[in-house]
Amino acid sequence: MSEHVAPQVLLVEDDMDTAALVRVTLANHFGVDRVTHVNSAGEAMRQDLSEFDLVLSDLNLPDGSGLELIDAMLSVRMDIPIVMVTSEGALEKANQAIRKGAYDYVVKAGDYLFSIPLVVEKNLAIWQMKLQNMRLHQELEQTLEELRIKNHQLEEAVDELERQAATDPLTGVANRRHIEATLERTYAEAVRYGTDLACLMIDLDAFKQFNDSRGHIHGDRLLQMMAKVLTVNCRRCDVPGRYGGDEFVVLMPHTTPTVGQQVGRRIMNQFVGTVRAAYPGETCGISIGVACLSLSRPASADQLVALADRALYEAKQQGKGRIVVHMAEQSQPDIPRAAQQV
Repeated sequence: MSEHVAPQVLLVEDDMDTAALVRVTLANHFGVDRVTHVNSAGEAMRQDLSEFDLVLSDLNLPDGSGLELIDAMLSVRMDIPIVMVTSEGALEKANQAIRKGAYDYVVKAGDYLFSIPLVVEKNLAIWQMKLQNMRLHQELEQTLEELRIKNHQLEEAVDELERQAATDPLTGVANRRHIEATLERTYAEAVRYGTDLACLMIDLDAFKQFNDSRGHIHGDRLLQMMAKVLTVNCRRCDVPGRYGGDEFVVLMPHTTPTVGQQVGRRIMNQFVGTVRAAYPGETCGISIGVACLSLSRPASADQLVALADRALYEAKQQGKGRIVVHMAEQSQPDIPRAAQQV
C-alpha cells in the first residue's frame, strides 16, 4: 500500500451504530470510504483477505470470539495486520490478542473513535516496516547464497589453478616444481620423526632413438605410458612426477631401500610390457636409481635427489635396464658411491 493511498480496511463489528461511526471517522480522516463492514467472524473469513491492508475487529462477535478470528485469519494470511477493539473491562483479552499475533488494540472509552485513524496509520506503518525487513532479509539471504556460490566457484578455480601449476601438462603427474616443494616437506618430516624416505630417479632408455624414429607424437605417448605406470604402482602418499624430458621421479615416504627397489622392479617390468604391447618389436625400457635416508644418508633434501641421480647414472653405465641403489661409504660418509642391488 502506498502512503498516498487510503488503506482498504475490513471492519468486523456486529453493532451497526458503532460500525457506521468507525466508517465515517476513517472516511473523514483518509478522504475516502474504503471500509468493508461485516457482522461476524464467519462472514469475515469468507472475504478475500489479500484485498485488505488491515483488519479492525471487535473482541466479542455473535459467532465466536475475536481471539478465534485472529487464529483463523493468520492461518490464511500470516502477515495481515489485525487491530482489536475492546471494552474497558476486557484488557486481559486484548493482551491475549497481542500474544496471538494481533498488532494492537483500541479501548472503547471516551473519544476512542478519534484515535482509530491514528492507530490504523501506526500499525500500517509497522506492517510496512515488517514487510520491508522481510524483503531486506530475503535479499540478504539471496546475496549471501550468491556469495557462497561465488566463493565455492573461486575455491574451485584456485584449486584448479594450483593443480595446473603443480601438474605436468603432458603426462598429468607432478611437475618438477611440485616435486621439489614436496621433497622439502617430506624430507623434513622424515628427519624429524626418524622415518625413511626413498627417492626413485627413472630415465627412459633409448628414448631419443624412439622419438626420432617414431616421431614426437609417439614419443609423447611413451612418456604418458610411463606416467600411467607410475601412477598405478604408487600409493596415495607417494608422489610421482616428471622431472624433465624423459626423466621421472617418485618420492616414497616411509619406504625402505628394499621396498623402493621392489617397487622400481615392478614399475620397470610393467612399463616394458606396456611398450611391447603398444609397439611390437620395440625394446625401449627404463633405468632406475634409488636413494634413501637410511642407506644413502643425504645431508639435505636436494642431495637425496642428487644421490638417486648418481645411482641412475651408474645404472646407465652398467648397461641400462637395471636398478641401482645408492649406498654411502661407511668409512668416508662424505664420498658416496653407487651399488647395484641384486
